[in-house]
Amino acid sequence: MLLLSVLRVSQVPRMTVKPYSPRPTEPSCSVRVRTVQTENGQHHFATDHLLSTLRQRTISSGVVTAVAQGTQFFLNIGYIMVLARLLAPWEFGLVAMVTAVMDFIRIFQDQGLSTATVQRQDITHAQVSNLFWVNVSVGSAITVLMALSAPAIGWFYRAPELVGITVALSITFVLGSATAQHIALLNRQMRFAVSAVIDVVALLGGYLTGIGMALSNYGYWSLVGASVTQAALRLVLALSISRWRPRSPSRNISVRHLLTFGANITVGALMCSLARGMDNLLIGRFFGAEAVGLYSRGSMLLIRPVQQFIFPFSTVLIPALSRVQSHPDRYRRTFLQVFETIALLSFLFAGLFLPLSYPLTVAVLGPKWEAAAVIFAGFTIAALAYPLITAARWLFATQGRGKDWLVASSFVSAITLCSFLVGLPFSPIGVAISYSISCVLLQVPFVYYIAGRTGPVSSGDLWMASLRHLPVWVVVCGTAWFARSFMVTANPWVQLSMCAPIALLAGAAYVAVSAPSRRVAANLFSIVRDLKDARSLQVA
Repeated sequence: MLLLSVLRVSQVPRMTVKPYSPRPTEPSCSVRVRTVQTENGQHHFATDHLLSTLRQRTISSGVVTAVAQGTQFFLNIGYIMVLARLLAPWEFGLVAMVTAVMDFIRIFQDQGLSTATVQRQDITHAQVSNLFWVNVSVGSAITVLMALSAPAIGWFYRAPELVGITVALSITFVLGSATAQHIALLNRQMRFAVSAVIDVVALLGGYLTGIGMALSNYGYWSLVGASVTQAALRLVLALSISRWRPRSPSRNISVRHLLTFGANITVGALMCSLARGMDNLLIGRFFGAEAVGLYSRGSMLLIRPVQQFIFPFSTVLIPALSRVQSHPDRYRRTFLQVFETIALLSFLFAGLFLPLSYPLTVAVLGPKWEAAAVIFAGFTIAALAYPLITAARWLFATQGRGKDWLVASSFVSAITLCSFLVGLPFSPIGVAISYSISCVLLQVPFVYYIAGRTGPVSSGDLWMASLRHLPVWVVVCGTAWFARSFMVTANPWVQLSMCAPIALLAGAAYVAVSAPSRRVAANLFSIVRDLKDARSLQVA
C-alpha cells in the first residue's frame, strides 16, 4: 500500500510546500506520502501495517472483543431479568412476532457488503463510498416496505397492536444500513476497541431506555424503544468515532465484483434468516402470543450466549485470515488453532446446559417462566453444533468463496425449515428438539464437506479438530447431571452454584489427561502470555 501511494503522488492535487532549503526543514518522502494518504482519506483503508504484528494484534483484538461481548452478555442477562419481571409473556410475544418477520429481511441492511469490504486485500475510498450508498438505498427501501406491510402483519397474526410496532421497528433498517460500512472499515483495520465501545454504549443506552419505559408502564413499547434507541446510538457513535465520510456516488468506479460477492453472502444469509425465523412465525400462528413468548425466551436464553461466545472469534478472525489468504500454510495453521479452541470451549460449557436447564431458566427469567425450561433443554444439543457450523463458514468468507457460501446456506436453510415442520405437531418443545437433532446429524456434515472440498483446510481437518474434543462434553454433562440428582429440591441458584463448578472441574481434569485437549489448553496459556507483548500495540 505504501508503494502504491508513492506511485499515486503525482496523480493527487499539488501540495503547497516551502521551497527547498539546506536546513533540515524538508519533510521526508514517507512523511509526504502519509500526508497525501491522510488528505485523500486513504488511511482508512491501509492494512499492510498489520501483517508484521498480526498474531499480537489478533490476540489483543480477541481479548478486547471478548471483554466487550462479556459485558454485552451480562447487560443482556440483566436486561432480560428486569424486563421479564416487568412485562408479561404475551408482551414479549407481540414483539417477537414482528421481529420474526423482520429477521427475514434484516440481512439486506448490510447486503454482505461489509464482509466484502473486510475481505478485499485492496479497496479504495470511491469503492467503499459506492457500497455505502448501495447500503443506504436498500435500507431505506426496506424501511418503507416494512412500514407499508404493517397492516398485513397485523392481519396475519390477528393482532392489531402489531401495526404500530412494525412501523416503529422498521426505522432500524435504514439506521443499520447507514452504519454498516463505517463498522466494516474499523474491523478491516482491526480497530476492535473502537467497535467495542460503539456496541457496548449503544446497547447500554437502548437497555436503559427500555427499562425506563417499562417502569413508566409503556408495556411492550419499552421493547420497541430499546431497539430503536440502540440502532440510532450505534449510527451516531460510528459516524463520530470513525471520521470516515463517503463521497458522492461515482459511475466510473467498478464495484461489480464486490457486489457479486456480497450478493452471494446476502442471498445465503437471507435464506438462513428466512428458515431460522419460521419457528417463531409458525408457533405464533398456531399456538398464540404466550406460546411464542415462552419459546422465544427459552431459545434466546441459550442461542444469544452461544452467539456472543462465537462473535469475538468471528469478528477478529475474518479480518485476520483475510490478511493472510495468500499464505496457505499460515492460513491453515491459524484457522485450525482457533477452530480447536472453539470446539474445546464450546463442548466444555455446553455440557452444563442440558442437566441444568431448569434451574438456569428459573434463576434468570423467574418462576413464571418455568414452562420455558423444557424448550431451553430442547435447544441444548444445538449448542454443540452452532459454533462449529459458524466457524467452518468463515472459510467461505475469508477465501472469497461466495458461491460455496450460497450452496451451504441453501442446504442449511432447507434442513432448518424441514426440522421446524417436523417438530410443529409436537408443540414448541418438539420444534426445539427437532431443530437440535438436524443441526448435529445433517447440517454439520454437509457444511464440513462444502467447506473442506477446496482451500488449505480440508474436511478431514474439520472433523478431526472437533471430534477429538467431544468427550469433554460427555464428562461435563454427566457430572452435572449426577451432582444435581442430590439437590433437585434446592433453590435454583444453589443448584447452579454447586453443580456448575463441580462439572467444570471434572471437565478440566479430563482436559489434563487428554493429549489433544491438553495441547489446546496449553496454546490458550501461551496466548495469555503473548498478551504481555500485545499490550504495547495500539488496537484502537
